[in-house]
Amino acid sequence: MGWALAVGASLAFSIAPPVARYAIVGGMDPTALLVLRFVVAVFFFVVTTWLTDARQLRIDGRGLLFTAAAGLANGIAMTCFFWALTRLEASMTSMILSTLPLVVLGLLALRGEKLTRRHAVRVTLALAGVYLLIGPGGQVDAVGVGLSLIAVFLFAFQLVIIQWYLQEYDTRTVALYIAVAMLVVISAFWLFQGAVWQTPDAGGWLAAFALGFVSTYVARMLFYSAIHYMGSGQTVLLMPLELLLTILWSVLFLKERFSPLQMVGGVLIIISALLAIKRLRQARWRPRWRMLVRA
Repeated sequence: MGWALAVGASLAFSIAPPVARYAIVGGMDPTALLVLRFVVAVFFFVVTTWLTDARQLRIDGRGLLFTAAAGLANGIAMTCFFWALTRLEASMTSMILSTLPLVVLGLLALRGEKLTRRHAVRVTLALAGVYLLIGPGGQVDAVGVGLSLIAVFLFAFQLVIIQWYLQEYDTRTVALYIAVAMLVVISAFWLFQGAVWQTPDAGGWLAAFALGFVSTYVARMLFYSAIHYMGSGQTVLLMPLELLLTILWSVLFLKERFSPLQMVGGVLIIISALLAIKRLRQARWRPRWRMLVRA
């Protein structure tokens, strides 16, 4: 179940970059698009929770504190990532972001998560695959690299907060409150920018809806559920699959070229994902991370 949820989340997340690029090229402001994305997502989170179990709209003080912390970290990370894209080529920024599994495993190790040789092999294969897929970027900007590294650590911090402190809460509640916190952070950044707004055309509205419903609402529900089943250490190791899918959508729908070297990188990423699945099967009856969370 955890494996199926994680793959589904990767699929839902993977459509975000090509859809966002379509909207931005069409003239939408990136930050305004991000605000619309989370307005749509929060709406569906609230409606779903209300219709399925309205009691899950309530959360205690401890849960509110940690969902706010996770949402704050994720919102700032996403903002930093978008600012980094103004200084670095997308390939270089994505290369830095691909170190996320290493950071997550490092943070989990601080709480006793065992780092095995297979972990290292999977991450090495994934990083090699990502490198071949996106290649090195252009001239490196120190500020851009710094923003990207901040984003990586904050994304990782959000993941481990969910595993360490939010396991006993309903997935719908966690997803809702984290999305609300992210919306607050991103909206504050948008207001700081001057609240630039231009009414989207039909394609822009459709893109915002797709980003909010599929790549945020559906993706996060699946992603947080996957963490509940198998922990963030295992879930994050499937994230390179998302990069492969994103490139495939870009090739199919944006007509971007896919070189032989990129194909080799894609194969390495698939191998990394398959090794992660094998590990999941072995760890199915060893829920050590759950005891760790409750400690």
